[in-house]
Amino acid sequence: MSLPYLRTLEHSTLATSMADDSEQIIDTKPDELKDEELEGSTSRNDSSDVNIPENDEPTDEAVKTFKDLGVTEVLCEACEQLGWKSPTKIQVEAIPVALQGKDVIGLAETGSGKTGAFALPILQSLLASAQRLHTLILTPTRELAFQIAEQFEALGSSIGVKTAVIVGGIDMMSQSMVLAKKPHVVIATPGRLIDHLENTKGFSLRALKFLVMDEADRILNMDFEAEVDKILKVIPRDRRTFLFSATMTKKVAKLQRAALKDPVKCAVNTKYSTVEKLQQFYVFIPSKYKDCYLVSILNELAGNSFMIFCSTCNNAQRVALLLRNLGITAIPLHGQMSQNKRLGSLNKFKSKSRSVLLATDVASRGLDIPHVDCVINYDIPTHSKDYIHRVGLSFKLVTSSNLFQRIETLIGKKLPAFPTQEEEVMMLVERVSEAQRFARIEMKEHAEKRKRPRGEELDDTEQSSGVRKKVRGGAGGGGGVPRR
Repeated sequence: MSLPYLRTLEHSTLATSMADDSEQIIDTKPDELKDEELEGSTSRNDSSDVNIPENDEPTDEAVKTFKDLGVTEVLCEACEQLGWKSPTKIQVEAIPVALQGKDVIGLAETGSGKTGAFALPILQSLLASAQRLHTLILTPTRELAFQIAEQFEALGSSIGVKTAVIVGGIDMMSQSMVLAKKPHVVIATPGRLIDHLENTKGFSLRALKFLVMDEADRILNMDFEAEVDKILKVIPRDRRTFLFSATMTKKVAKLQRAALKDPVKCAVNTKYSTVEKLQQFYVFIPSKYKDCYLVSILNELAGNSFMIFCSTCNNAQRVALLLRNLGITAIPLHGQMSQNKRLGSLNKFKSKSRSVLLATDVASRGLDIPHVDCVINYDIPTHSKDYIHRVGLSFKLVTSSNLFQRIETLIGKKLPAFPTQEEEVMMLVERVSEAQRFARIEMKEHAEKRKRPRGEELDDTEQSSGVRKKVRGGAGGGGGVPRR
């Protein structure tokens, strides 16, 4: 089956890439590993122990357009329609190498245009040779999978590219029907893809041309090693592979040796660092008054949009309920919500109908949310490297110094304390305590519903059980939640 728009290109097939977030090591070896033993002492953090050629060709200062990189005209027009005026650094480095038919390891921070760096070469390859089930893109989270699909559909709309998003939380039968139509590009989380490879009749990836792993370190860090191993065993060895990641960990280094052939490393940032314009502060506080200090910061910076990162689903839900009880337009995003609820939360925050998003690490990497003003680490990330992917005006609520000191060491700077008035914070104790009590009641009600038949998961339910009205107008920070 061919694309409506076909065009002969002079460039060779694109090298698809794999991105990986994890710091763990794949213990089970695919067949591709048998000829090349992975030794536990091999480290790739400093690029010193694994001999991967870098893209050392000098970048032409005059290169300012996608056409200069070798991108065909129809895709250049698509970029222009999306408002992509000029390629980003990682795109300048990776696209020419990919169009030469080489495997690529792309190292760049979140928000640097990594998706475009692998999407454009893949689409250009499809123009040259239209094939169904042409590309597989693995992502660590469902939300990132949908975001990548949106970009592929936008870039490939004029050439008829068909995509399929295969993630958990959605009925497998409906996904099987989509796969039966043989889309050009499959974007999947590893677990659900394995489910279909094992259970969906007629579905296989034996003719696959490109494999991409986006945010590869996170894929491995989320214990998907066994799934990745199975996928590598059932896809062709004769393929192009892209591996994109923000950090090069030991596990990513071992994975690249298993999955890539003579890759070229395209790195635009070799150090662990945060965005230069990022303002960063910490607040060292007693654990008992953590919620009070959070509400105080939200009040002081009212009118901005906030992403607040919590370490657990339960904490994200609890804090969201607490803030709603104080009249703050907060919405949760975590793994215990249904897929529809998660996408709904994300869309509400993106559309600015909600000013505060309470998220677990499901949203900490890879997602494109351009209007975030402030990021608050309610719980400091256990893996210090995760911190550098949370952008905006950044705050850390510190109750223990160890993790905080590790972050300062990683980014190479001492962070200033955010000025807070303890007397003003203590004035919030009574209202916050009352909101905490109401949040606990609502959490208990949610838990009881889940135990019943047809019980629902924790979600973004905004109907009040009556308690919110008692403290309405308490904390401000974004206006009251609409009562329905």
